[in-house]
Amino acid sequence: MATEIRVPTLGESVSEATIGRWFKKPGDTVKADEPLVELETDKVTLEVNAPASGQLGDIVAKDGETVEPGALLGSIVEGGAGAGNGAAAPKAEAPKEAPKAAAEAPAKSSSASYGSHGDAAPKGHASGDHGPAVARLAQESGVDPSSLKGSGKDGRVTKGDMLSAISSGASSPAPAPTPQVARAPSAPDDASREERVRMTKLRQTIARRLKDAQNTAAMLTTFNDVDMGAVMALRQQYKDVFEKKHGAKLGFMGFFTKAVIGALKDVPAVNAEIDGQDIVYKNYYHVGIAVGTDKGLVVPVVRDADQLSIAGIEKAITGFGRKARDGKLSIEDMQGGTFTITNGGIYGSLMSTPILNAPQSGILGMHRIEERPVVRNGKIEARPMMYLALSYDHRIVDGKEAVTFLVRVKEALEDPARLVLDL
Repeated sequence: MATEIRVPTLGESVSEATIGRWFKKPGDTVKADEPLVELETDKVTLEVNAPASGQLGDIVAKDGETVEPGALLGSIVEGGAGAGNGAAAPKAEAPKEAPKAAAEAPAKSSSASYGSHGDAAPKGHASGDHGPAVARLAQESGVDPSSLKGSGKDGRVTKGDMLSAISSGASSPAPAPTPQVARAPSAPDDASREERVRMTKLRQTIARRLKDAQNTAAMLTTFNDVDMGAVMALRQQYKDVFEKKHGAKLGFMGFFTKAVIGALKDVPAVNAEIDGQDIVYKNYYHVGIAVGTDKGLVVPVVRDADQLSIAGIEKAITGFGRKARDGKLSIEDMQGGTFTITNGGIYGSLMSTPILNAPQSGILGMHRIEERPVVRNGKIEARPMMYLALSYDHRIVDGKEAVTFLVRVKEALEDPARLVLDL
């Protein structure tokens, strides 16, 4: 008897995944709950575990193929009669139609990292009547499925109908995606030394959403600098006892997150977003912390960070960092952010202009700390200074508000007692 291996539910607004790699070959012995295959979505990489013990049968979905929730990946055959006796592994059953609930589940709106708010399926036929693949194509291409004559059952618009419409130039009032610039061919001597690697789903989505943010928002960056001496002294004094008590290192991110929350409360426009003709003010503070991984930048979210102490924030960030390194971040970990902090200083960056994490209206860039000459009480001193950069959407945040925000962050960090006393 064979046990089917199917694509699990991928999460809100995620309608497909790409097969990254199989960890086992047909005929290999597998144990229940053992990782079998890696799936790449446009938000995270996840593993599908074995639903039962036995032998891996034929693999239906090969590396690099695109699959939808509920699709058949392969099967597990009970017992050890296959490869162990030299016989060929039993073939997997022919792919069946994905469960109707999974195939027709509407793609819901989400506020996940890198603008998944923009991934919400268009209203009408795209989501509820035609499936998530049509919804995704509608969002990416601007083609309105309701304007097409469907060839599917009961007149439904299929993925093939959408692809045909896109190729024929059909469009809705939404602007068409910016065409890719054709790459000039390399010289023969150079071409032999090049390596072509397909972009992962995550990298493709990062590229698309960052460009979308530039095309949509009236993005502007303003700068300030902060004397980190007081925070560094406080950290040096208490880091050992802090780690012993809380099981997490006392870094700078806890201080910055608390400082940012105070500034967001004073300047609520930076914690808001534009939705059509409306401004949505968020009366909660879900702070995204950008984390670099070998597969790209991800932004796990510390939810209700205003209700956490510095220790609570540091423990949450430590946990996210561990999950990011192990490839265990879930889609839920990266949903719902209202503001983002990114720290290029850990890589040595002196100054940058970070790109907005749409649909958010602000992102704070931290940079490296270096001693610079500054004037204190009429005297020149060498102080540990850091440049801060706030990129913001000028459609919703005025220059005065942006400068006020940075000044509030600077004041809190230069006098960290304010963070403890909530001043």
